[in-house]
Amino acid sequence: MNSRPDAMRQTIGTWFGRGVGAFLILIVCLFLSLPLIALLLRVTPDLLVTYIPNETVQKALWLSLATSTITMAIVIIIGTPAAYFHSRSHYLGKSFVDTLIDLPLVLPPAVAGLALLLLFGRTGLLGRYMNVIGIDIAFTTVAVVLAQIFVSSPFYIRQAKALFEQLDPAYEETAKTLGSSSLRTFLFIILPLCATGLTSGAIMTFARALGEFGATIMFAGNLPGVTQTMPLAIYAAMQGDFDVAITISVLLVAISLTIMLTVKLLTEKWRYNV
Repeated sequence: MNSRPDAMRQTIGTWFGRGVGAFLILIVCLFLSLPLIALLLRVTPDLLVTYIPNETVQKALWLSLATSTITMAIVIIIGTPAAYFHSRSHYLGKSFVDTLIDLPLVLPPAVAGLALLLLFGRTGLLGRYMNVIGIDIAFTTVAVVLAQIFVSSPFYIRQAKALFEQLDPAYEETAKTLGSSSLRTFLFIILPLCATGLTSGAIMTFARALGEFGATIMFAGNLPGVTQTMPLAIYAAMQGDFDVAITISVLLVAISLTIMLTVKLLTEKWRYNV
């Protein structure tokens, strides 16, 4: 007797839930996209043609790309074996190491920059001794790279650690029974199996390094051609030439969008292969 009213109420409830869900998704999309739309609406072809060749824009662009690439390379070279040994080993304090790896993700970048300055500055914990032999790191391009490594390395190491933990140990055991050394197994079996996921992590590391601001300005300063990356150039241009700030911002949006689409495609490819 009551089946029809119950079915109607269920249908109404379903459509109401879908309507609420669609509304919430719309709010999120508008909140995230409208600022970017506002930025892009201020851009004209003439503006880009005029300001992309600008010396400030060019120096900031190439410095950002160079330091982010170096950062990514260092993180891959050191972070890959470190993540592998960490994932395959059981040792006292492993949970603490996990926390330490993740800490830069939640640590305010300005705090990270100040901490690096207190370590490597001329009167810092290590900097005072390095200064004696003529090595100065703070407010140099090296400082930019160190700041980027500090804030971006978790993106790669966490990804690599998760991939190695998910990999079936049977692959390694089989290779060893066939006479393969640990190094050969790692290079020619483990890394190829995890290559797509590691590439995604590396790209995200590059993206985080490219957008780094707080730690860089605290530790490396904002010196044009030396430490002024694209985010820092935007900050400086906001006080003088607004069009330069807009141009650099659009370049960063374009690069970031390209990076995210690449990661998305790689992630989908990895899931499909799995």
